[in-house]
Amino acid sequence: MTMLEEPITIVSARVDGADVELPAGSTVLEACREAGADLPTLCYGPTMTAANACRVCMVEVEGSRTLVPSCSRKLDEGMEIWTGSERAVHSRRLVMELLASASELDRAGPDLERWMGEARARPGRFGPPEPATPRVPPDPGHHHPPNTFAASVAEPPKIEDELYVRDYSRCILCYRCVDACGVEHQNTFAIAVAGRGFDARISTEFDVTLPESACVYCGNCIAVCPTGALAGRIEWDMRGQGTWDESSQEVTRTVCSYCGVGCNLDLHVQEGRIVSVTSPHDHDVTLGNLCIKGRFGWMYVDSGRGV
Repeated sequence: MTMLEEPITIVSARVDGADVELPAGSTVLEACREAGADLPTLCYGPTMTAANACRVCMVEVEGSRTLVPSCSRKLDEGMEIWTGSERAVHSRRLVMELLASASELDRAGPDLERWMGEARARPGRFGPPEPATPRVPPDPGHHHPPNTFAASVAEPPKIEDELYVRDYSRCILCYRCVDACGVEHQNTFAIAVAGRGFDARISTEFDVTLPESACVYCGNCIAVCPTGALAGRIEWDMRGQGTWDESSQEVTRTVCSYCGVGCNLDLHVQEGRIVSVTSPHDHDVTLGNLCIKGRFGWMYVDSGRGV
């Protein structure tokens, strides 16, 4: 250790009776994972500041009056954490039931399905969304969904170009897309949360179409969306046709050739055709982010196929 280096402070804690040691500044979630606890997360992203929005990672901390979100709570020396207490499990189960009963989460990935099964979540007990009943007299010039959550769930997909599809019936308002478009990554601020309460929704400025907005089509919002509310057009079309099959896709890592930054690309290939491009979160150049060229600039490869 040189004179300029500061010693790393280690924090000791206990998770479900198991001792863990992590560097100071680590989160409770990191401690739980170090102890082998598989906590569900939706609004949490490994390269983003925790949004504290979905509340599916709640745990019980000894001495704390309320449950705490593990993704944002910093680990303290001697902290006693319980992931499987009755309060914590009940809270996570209820949140997942409410999310699944109000949104279409069939594309949220196998992890959510497994987490719901482990929590014994039963979304059906809340019933299907009720027919929309506006809480205020309707405004003829107001083209947003009525002021009910059920109405916002029924919003049809927004298909406005050949690159993106926005299906907000799957949105859980985790804010990851807003943060990725804003201060966390892109700093474009093309999308934000509009409305309040039951009318809260993700929207462009003044609800203009995506091509008319400030969007630069980097696709970083797609990369962080945990529920499939934002998807590439090719993936969306293939899912609609029943041909999307991640299990058969080969992933090849390469370097983007458009400029000298050196962004890593993961090419997802199905039946000899590139169907999507992502970037690894652990790559110190991109942190999972790309520009429009890296994310979508490969379509010329298939130009001769008429697809």
